[in-house]
Amino acid sequence: MKDLQNTCRIAVVQAAPVMFDKEKGVAKVLSLIEECAANGAQLIVFPELMIPGYPYGMTYGFTVGSRTSAGRRDWKVYYDNSLLSQGVEMQRIIQCAVAHKVYVSLGYSERDSVTGTLYNSNMMIAPDGQALNHRKLKPTGSERVVWGDADRDYFPVMETPWGPMANLICWESYMPLARVALYQKGVSLYLSPNTNDNPEWQNTIRHIAIEGHCYFVNCNMYFTRSHYPETAGAEEEIARLPEVVCRGGSCVIDPFGHEASETVWDREAVIYADLDMQQVPASKMEHDVCGHYARNDVLHLTVQQEP
Repeated sequence: MKDLQNTCRIAVVQAAPVMFDKEKGVAKVLSLIEECAANGAQLIVFPELMIPGYPYGMTYGFTVGSRTSAGRRDWKVYYDNSLLSQGVEMQRIIQCAVAHKVYVSLGYSERDSVTGTLYNSNMMIAPDGQALNHRKLKPTGSERVVWGDADRDYFPVMETPWGPMANLICWESYMPLARVALYQKGVSLYLSPNTNDNPEWQNTIRHIAIEGHCYFVNCNMYFTRSHYPETAGAEEEIARLPEVVCRGGSCVIDPFGHEASETVWDREAVIYADLDMQQVPASKMEHDVCGHYARNDVLHLTVQQEP
């Protein structure tokens, strides 16, 4: 493991998205980057699908064997407000990160530049303008009617002063081999943009931090039913949702499974924490999952190279 800068000041942004409005969503992200940088953050992490929001509870008119015209109109709104990975909106966000000399991780709905498919994606941005995209390998459950399986951008890793940094989106972290793909690359910062406020998730994030002996950054949204705009066909679905749709629960867990920050519920907040990065190598004394605690002669993961 290369030498790590001793401290990383991180900002974990538990924000409400501007639902289905990319222009206002981009403006909110830019404002939050500026705010976090002014407060000394070196790494700023946003939730899954911060732009243009997570359409929790919406079916888009899909049932087995049929669709509805109203659901198709709602999907088209979501499509129109998704971002191109190299489009003008993403370039504005990259330029903002460069201007403020910060690392940024942003969850967003990606619109493919060639096909009509959407992907649940995450962009990692460095202060020099480097941008690495990750597409969610397998959308969870009914997410599959909105986003496609990743066809590239499987496991990008960004080199930082605090060691290798990578991300898995929400339930990708329940794919054991996907976790190992990151451990094999020596990640010290494991980012988890997600929309998961289940109490069981809080156990998962501690397990992964211990398993990988890395910092686990748990970044969730907070949003309510009132954040939804008018839709063509989802009013009844939205009306059935609880007033608080996603409670948050964002936090940072250290390589020993302990809280490295507060855990925030039921409100928008920016969580700041100063991470002692020397805990990462120190924690590997008795357990290095892809080092001295591995048995590559018995168990070995081969990762498919990207097309």
